[in-house]
Amino acid sequence: MRRTFARRTAVIGSAALLLLGPAVAIAQAEPETEPAQTSSLPAELVEALQRDLNIDAERFLTDAQRSQDLAAFAEKAREQFEAVFAGVWLDDQGTATVGLTEGDGFEEARKAAEDAGFTVAETERSEDALEDQLGALGDWLETQPPAVADVIRGIAIDVVNNDVVVRTDNVSGVELPDFLDGVRVLFAPAELTPEGATDLQPIAGGLDAPDALFGGDAYASLGAGEGLRCSLGFNGEDGSGQPVNITAGHCDPNRAQAGTRWASQVHQLIGDNLGQHLGSFEKTVLDGSDYALIRPTSAAAGRFENNGVRVPLAAPLPITGIADPVVGAPVCKSGLRTGYSCGVVTATGQNVEIGHRVLENGFSTNLCALQGDSGGTLVTGTLALGISSASNVGQYGMCEIAGFVSGLLGESPELFATPIKTVLAENPGLKVRTW
Repeated sequence: MRRTFARRTAVIGSAALLLLGPAVAIAQAEPETEPAQTSSLPAELVEALQRDLNIDAERFLTDAQRSQDLAAFAEKAREQFEAVFAGVWLDDQGTATVGLTEGDGFEEARKAAEDAGFTVAETERSEDALEDQLGALGDWLETQPPAVADVIRGIAIDVVNNDVVVRTDNVSGVELPDFLDGVRVLFAPAELTPEGATDLQPIAGGLDAPDALFGGDAYASLGAGEGLRCSLGFNGEDGSGQPVNITAGHCDPNRAQAGTRWASQVHQLIGDNLGQHLGSFEKTVLDGSDYALIRPTSAAAGRFENNGVRVPLAAPLPITGIADPVVGAPVCKSGLRTGYSCGVVTATGQNVEIGHRVLENGFSTNLCALQGDSGGTLVTGTLALGISSASNVGQYGMCEIAGFVSGLLGESPELFATPIKTVLAENPGLKVRTW
């Protein structure tokens, strides 16, 4: 365990964590940039934005774009203003914010941020200083017995509060050294376990369904004597121009055989019945990332040739591009179990242990996701953001119950995800469909 955690510490990079209460609502604010067109947002998504975030479609699209402006600025600032740069985020009013600490280059960095239209927040420590604290925590853990080191499941930088956060299974049982006084401790997530599907039966007479399949639609994966219910992810195209669907790796019940004749088979899920045979798992990854590529059959391939995301049986949201997760950015997920739910990105660049695996460079949100939502899509605006991977409330039957129970523990629901850009980087030629 300690060897694994040391590896996590070494690669955690510029993690960021925004801590929000269990019932945060983002108030309206005047957009800082020209808003995008809102007519492409389906009614179900607009309803979820109002219900969960108290914002309209225009604010959703505007904040999504501002988050990407921040991401582009941060990439340059880490090189040009390394000594003073302390991260970027959107605050709860949607204000695009750049954190800077006193030091060589502060005034130059401030001018660059303000010229780009961002608000500057002065912080006590730079991103580099916080990463040094992460390293010190990792070094300390290497000296601890397993009884101490094994309860730490992940660490991250809280960019908004300018400090470090530790994740553990047992919040009350963690005693940190004096030099980490003030570090906050949060619960670690658990695997977002797909629902079992071994009791499913084919629809009588089979099904030749010509209608399109979108991200968020239900499917069943059958392999190695097991069956799982999951949600389709983003439709894509591989380097040879052939259709694929990008979903979660833990939705594959026979991962070792992905891409072979014994690979898990994928069927459309219609209620509690198996519909058309859609394809098989061509590639499955659970080491570091959590994703899989589904290869459609020739008969079903045309159903994946679209750029839509939806809740089952509703109108789709057209995906127009890909995005980087930025703390505070609005995000909505779609899944077969809970449909659309919306919140904000609460952490980026996280490395956290989930069950017996480590999700590296993932991001988290304050969204509720339950069994069956695994593999579904996360979007910011009309941009693809990530794939649903793990949740701290996945075991509950309803999000209302999950929110109540987690609130009693001083927590809020969290959904962890693999960034879509990570998947694309690991698969040269792979694209998310935007047409």
